[in-house]
Amino acid sequence: MMFYDYLKIYVKAGDGGNGCVAFRREKYVPFGGPAGGDGGRGGHVILRADPGLRTLVDFHFQRHFKAERGGHGEGKERHGKNGADLILRVPVGTVVRDAATGRVLADLVAPGQEVVVARGGRGGRGNARFATPTERAPRFAEKGEPGEERWLELELKLLADVGLVGFPNAGKSTILSRVSSARPKIADYPFTTLEPCLGVVRVGEGESFVLADIPGLIEGAHTGAGLGHKFLRHIERTRLLIHVVDMGGTGGRDPVADFAAVNRELALYNEELARRPQVVAANKMDLPDAEANLERFRAAAAGYEIFPVSAVTGAGLDQLMFRVAALLRELPPPPLSVPTEAHTVVAPVRVRVENGVFVVESEAVARRVAMFDLENPEAVRRLQDYLVRAGVDAALRAAGVKAGDTVRVGNATFEWVEGKN
Repeated sequence: MMFYDYLKIYVKAGDGGNGCVAFRREKYVPFGGPAGGDGGRGGHVILRADPGLRTLVDFHFQRHFKAERGGHGEGKERHGKNGADLILRVPVGTVVRDAATGRVLADLVAPGQEVVVARGGRGGRGNARFATPTERAPRFAEKGEPGEERWLELELKLLADVGLVGFPNAGKSTILSRVSSARPKIADYPFTTLEPCLGVVRVGEGESFVLADIPGLIEGAHTGAGLGHKFLRHIERTRLLIHVVDMGGTGGRDPVADFAAVNRELALYNEELARRPQVVAANKMDLPDAEANLERFRAAAAGYEIFPVSAVTGAGLDQLMFRVAALLRELPPPPLSVPTEAHTVVAPVRVRVENGVFVVESEAVARRVAMFDLENPEAVRRLQDYLVRAGVDAALRAAGVKAGDTVRVGNATFEWVEGKN
């Protein structure tokens, strides 16, 4: 199975149900009256973090999702039912962004955590809601408000305490298989690991941490070269890095150059990653040239804690894991990508002219206009009143609209009539 950790999906909340135009016809009610019920709210689209999921693979096969619309209002002031919410399950650790703006909507880091990514439209009000002492028989009802729709970016970042980084074939997967019950695929060729793998390391009674094996990096990984760039995001949440370096010089590799190259790629991808605490696992100490390479490496990597280990024999791994556990007890958790509290800002109405058409640019106005039935004269009159109150009338006049000009608001197009707007 492929490891999917970044996808785009389209979500559409349910439209609100239409309000109803109806009148009472009861035997003992002498004058009757409006009795149209309201439409129901459209269903929301909700993302929920599910600890049972590991990847975003389910969204690879279906990218478009739509919630149920609200029921229409009926006579005798019967309201339509609310549309069912659509709940989409995603792995814990999923970051949700608006694809159009790049704004982070949520960082789902706790099992069961939810976020509403598209809100259902309001139900339209029935004509019973518009009755007044001066207008006792309104023949107007609102249509349901359209549900929100948007493209989302889903990015999975594994929730691990420690990340194994290093060049391909440095021995990261073998170390993970030695210190945990994880069984990554291991073979003697470059890019042996094609997807991140998690394992739980137990270092004592009631003490453990999560270790992630990140596919190997190469020069230029931050720009898209090799496989490692696809998975650098998975070490952003880790508190500590174990930098695995091949001391055996396998394939003519130079441990000093490899160490510098990987750290450079981390810094180019995310400067904060380069400052993340690191310990060095000087691996493959069972090979003939390892001791000589280790002495040279110690001089070049002064200031780093270096642990000579052999993933093949297991030598030195216990000391490394106990030291990592001790460091984790002292380190704070990394900051999460949680959006700051947003304040609602009412954007001013703007008008632009496109091929002779006056286009009103306001999402709020467009959503409101969609609730008016433009075939109903009374609805049109109420729409005209709303456009004046919302400042659309003034914005159009300032833009130079004249009688007979075409005006477009959202999906609605109408002709400007002077003196009636």
